[in-house]
Amino acid sequence: MTVKIGEKAPNFGVSEWVQGTPTNFDQEKDHIVLLEVFQVNCPGCFMHAIPEAINIYEKYKDEGVRVLGLATAFEDFDKNTLDNLKMLAETGEVVGETKSALSQYGQLQDGSKLSFKIPFPLGMDMLTKNSGEISQEKILEFIYPQIPNFDSQPEDYRNQIIQRVKDHMKSKEYSAETFENFSLQGTPSVILVDRKGILRDVSFGQTGHIDGMIQQILDED
Repeated sequence: MTVKIGEKAPNFGVSEWVQGTPTNFDQEKDHIVLLEVFQVNCPGCFMHAIPEAINIYEKYKDEGVRVLGLATAFEDFDKNTLDNLKMLAETGEVVGETKSALSQYGQLQDGSKLSFKIPFPLGMDMLTKNSGEISQEKILEFIYPQIPNFDSQPEDYRNQIIQRVKDHMKSKEYSAETFENFSLQGTPSVILVDRKGILRDVSFGQTGHIDGMIQQILDED
């Protein structure tokens, strides 16, 4: 699936909601939707992205803006689990590198719990266990969004990239539907959809521009 800015956003994959009412892009008509995609084992997600998402939630919750959190997994499959997401939602407890980093910066309570509550709905991405042979078609589907002019590259370069992607795919125990459908580069990432269900932004990492984009969409109405 190729997802494009300016076109209708497909629904994101979710296996289970652990907090809040189940929903998706097509159920949020007349709302602007900010989907914060994170991993439970991702220090930057909890130090920067989730606090930023909470600020946006607090600022715009009465203006028709919905903030949703989706935990995904593209690595550390032993820590980025549904059970650890449930524990996070129920008790605020964090694990792994998130726990180590927040502890180092004195940002935990009782040794392992967040100092803040996540106020918006939280779901888990749809994970599928990988098995069988990795097809050339699947490899190219992964490459094209990252390297649009891939076919015009020298053959040696193309073969190197194909082998690298194949090795990467072999090392992945699971495929995460939302992460792959939206060609996310890592976590934290944000997916922004306007009131008409049109995809307006997909961003990885520091996303200080999101507040301005939401304001711009609000001003359009």
